Amino acid sequence: MVTSSSSVIYTPEQVLQNRGRVAIFIDGSNLFYAALQLGIEIDYSKLLCHLTQGSRLFRSFFYTGVDPTNEKQQGFLLWMRRNGYRVVSKELVQLPDGSKKANLDVEIAVDMMALVGCYDTAILVSGDGDLAYAVDAVSYRGARVEVVSLRSMTSDSLINVADRYIDLESIREEIQKAPRPTYTYRPVTGSLTPPPIVTPHWGQEPPETQETSAAEDSPETLDNLDNNNASA
Repeated sequence: MVTSSSSVIYTPEQVLQNRGRVAIFIDGSNLFYAALQLGIEIDYSKLLCHLTQGSRLFRSFFYTGVDPTNEKQQGFLLWMRRNGYRVVSKELVQLPDGSKKANLDVEIAVDMMALVGCYDTAILVSGDGDLAYAVDAVSYRGARVEVVSLRSMTSDSLINVADRYIDLESIREEIQKAPRPTYTYRPVTGSLTPPPIVTPHWGQEPPETQETSAAEDSPETLDNLDNNNASA
């Protein structure tokens, strides 16, 4: 006898939504170059929400090389730590050609393996084929793996061992920063009505003289006078 529960048919979308606890592993360098290819700037708050998609988030890791002298990067990583990301960093190493690089594939693979059992679904944001073996090992230990990356930068070997692949091109609208508003200044070229003519009275300076006096007493004018005196 077929029960009502066994006769329920789930759609592919419903099956994929049954993700359980989610752990996110982001290859920062790979994502950065993918964003350059797409011509967008990533909104990391939107990215975290979109990747989680209402599932229970175990932890989100962000792996990146760092330059200790780059204050802007340090500020960005501080923001990441305070907005839902666990930052794993390694100091950049200068190569013979003058470029700087930090490879964090080992850190990503070790964390994915070490935390199996703490999550049900791993979301790997990277297209690096060197991670294919780790993804395959995680799958054999019972976790689902979703790979998110730009198709032109993704190894086929990584897609073949993943349970689900998402092209960044298909979600660019959901994860990019909103365009910043631009303001244009339009100077006033003239007035439709001429200014009123003011006749000065005795004991009152005309408007021109008042404006001149105010300009002479302004901080900018005083500063100029001080500078002139100093140079003299």
